[in-house]
Amino acid sequence: MAANNNPQKTALYQACKVITGKGVLSYAYIWEPRPEEDGKEPKYSTSFLIPKSDVKTLQKIKDAINAAAQLGQMDKWGGKLPNPLKHPLRDGDAEADEKGEEYRGHYFLNASSARKPRIVDLQIQDILDRDEVYSGCEARLSLNFFPYSSNGNKGVGCGLNHVQKVADGEPLGGARSKAEDDFSDMDDLDLPFGDGEVVNGAGSVQNNTAPAAKNSGDDILNSINFGDEKNAAA
Repeated sequence: MAANNNPQKTALYQACKVITGKGVLSYAYIWEPRPEEDGKEPKYSTSFLIPKSDVKTLQKIKDAINAAAQLGQMDKWGGKLPNPLKHPLRDGDAEADEKGEEYRGHYFLNASSARKPRIVDLQIQDILDRDEVYSGCEARLSLNFFPYSSNGNKGVGCGLNHVQKVADGEPLGGARSKAEDDFSDMDDLDLPFGDGEVVNGAGSVQNNTAPAAKNSGDDILNSINFGDEKNAAA
């Protein structure tokens, strides 16, 4: 959005851009756009959890919201500020019962873009493996705050520019774990190696020939009461 060589507007536009500190991605649709209802354009988006202790990032966001509101007052809202002013920064403690316990102790915002964000590592190299960046991982965001006026709604929105992964974290919601993590423990595993042999977790071969057990699998299953057969799923 051009500032038309107006020094005041130029300063406000610059103040609308924020590079965050470390936070947590949630509801991350950064690889594919999230489908929207009512025929709206799908967008890439994520919720971003900011620790309440990160006063530096929170102040930058508040300053950016204020700058975007001043631009809205100049260009979109007829010289008046909406009352109340809608903005994206919300209190996670107030919404943790609905959103999840991970929101406690955080503020959060939702950022979106019609364009796919660039996703990079700490060396600013593109991340191509989709399993590397997920809901629950720690990241920094490049954000842009802007005023809007649409269908009678006025406020400040948050645009998503880029994502930088900082560290792994506990996957949230439907985030899928990595196969390397799920199958890393081999200590208790006996793998089939050959006829009558298995490979144990340490990689050695042992003979697996043994007499048949007295109680077959059918005997064990028959001893378990699964409930009324009439209520069993077809």
